[in-house]
Amino acid sequence: MKIPYFRRYLTNISTRTAKHLFTDVIVVGSGISGLRAALEAAKTCNVTVVSKRSLTKSNTWAAQGGIAAVMKEGDSPEKHTKDTLDAGCGLCRDESVQKVVSETPKLIEELHQWGTEFDLNDSGEIAATLEAGHSASRVAHAFGDSTGKAISQTLLKKSADHPRITLMENFFTIDIVTGENGKCSGIYGLNSRNDLELIWANSVILATGGAGRLYRETTNPSVATSDGLAMAFRAGAELADMEFIQFHPTTLYVAGATRALVSEALRGEGGVLVDSNNYRFMFDYDKRAELAPRDIVSRSIINQIRITNTTHVFLDVRHFEKGFFHRRFPYIFSFLKEFDIDPEKDLIPVRPSAHYMIGGIKTDQNAAAGIPGLYACGECAATGLHGANRLASNSLAEGLVFGRAAGENAAIGLHENGSENEFRRIKYDIEVSDRSMLDTADIRNSLRALMWRNLGISRKDQTLRETIEIIQFWQRYVMDKVFDAAEGWECQNMLTTALLMANSALERKESRGVHFREDFPEPSEKFEKHISVSSDNLL
Repeated sequence: MKIPYFRRYLTNISTRTAKHLFTDVIVVGSGISGLRAALEAAKTCNVTVVSKRSLTKSNTWAAQGGIAAVMKEGDSPEKHTKDTLDAGCGLCRDESVQKVVSETPKLIEELHQWGTEFDLNDSGEIAATLEAGHSASRVAHAFGDSTGKAISQTLLKKSADHPRITLMENFFTIDIVTGENGKCSGIYGLNSRNDLELIWANSVILATGGAGRLYRETTNPSVATSDGLAMAFRAGAELADMEFIQFHPTTLYVAGATRALVSEALRGEGGVLVDSNNYRFMFDYDKRAELAPRDIVSRSIINQIRITNTTHVFLDVRHFEKGFFHRRFPYIFSFLKEFDIDPEKDLIPVRPSAHYMIGGIKTDQNAAAGIPGLYACGECAATGLHGANRLASNSLAEGLVFGRAAGENAAIGLHENGSENEFRRIKYDIEVSDRSMLDTADIRNSLRALMWRNLGISRKDQTLRETIEIIQFWQRYVMDKVFDAAEGWECQNMLTTALLMANSALERKESRGVHFREDFPEPSEKFEKHISVSSDNLL
């Protein structure tokens, strides 16, 4: 695979004309992992958090599902570990699983002490519920189905009140800046006043979220355009598991409307899936039925859609006790009401959508990303926790644990290596292209349709090769351009990440977890390994 018009930076950089800002640690992203990293680093360092748009525009804020941890008798770390390993299909890194399982309970209690209003049981303890793939009730929620929002509000308030944390909204990070010695020395981006700005720091923590917007059908907000993955790739970082993206089985399907998540917890509470003939079909595919892992449920739904020649299936919760749905899932109830769907009387139309990027920037147990001074956490990182398929509600747990690790180790690196940044003169000029200009909005729409069609829930050799060929064609007319606004840079990032995903999916000639190959429908011992990519081995 070749990468047309690869360059180190997306746009021209000049230290003479750019604005400058200086700090100790930069965090790019304002979700759970980024804010937890900032709070940890700020114990001893000055921290600047930059957010691409508003501070609340993140996958964390939109997360309805809960956060998984061992919290009650009858459960154990060994059970949580086994459930995670089972879902991961042989590709979980044991040390990452042990780290998250062991550290999450105390970090949830910390959030509770900081003011997060988790749902409580009759004894006044954090309530634990059951979700798909879990062998015990261990998922904590807040306000029923607004867990991510509640956690985000707590972390944002604590960050805003911290004297060593500066929060910056509407800062589009274009690239990580590295010095001649390869060390990360800051970021370059467009600030809220439309000025190009260099923010210099000893450490950069990427917490930029996932890549759901590469797909036509997705639960992700508009900011999830894989920027962190692409900029880390350009800087020379290693990316792993790029073929693994998880599709959420149940998103609201209303023609013409955006795909709204219908939480896993509904099935955990007893919701069942039926097709257009009112047939409960999940037992035909897995003995765990609706509580099977997400990859199995998603593929089962798609297959049932094909069998019945329809566009969707239905989630049936009409048997719930009257009033329970409204009390337990107030947010979902409110948006269903917008579409005149009464879950006490009506079936809920659902189908799968792209939801969570399992692969990303390869990190170690310290959240270090292989480039001195660079760390990654949250959905943009490949920690090895999820293997080939993420267990429900493990993502917020991962964000807390590895966010804390990123902040702690970024601060340690600062104090061990001294506080002297490599502030150097940079002059990076890109030759003006004489090729035709393609409309980036058209490219983005076409790319999202292509990814959904060819790199979605089911893949095969021919269409993957076609996908690579089409993306490379678009890259020839997009990657050579110098843009001056977010839409163009996002398009370049999306094309870069999509090509890496397609190439990794082509290389993995087996089916494992969320990666299903029609031409290789069974797992293979040969591929019980991680596939990694970097600019060093692809150029």
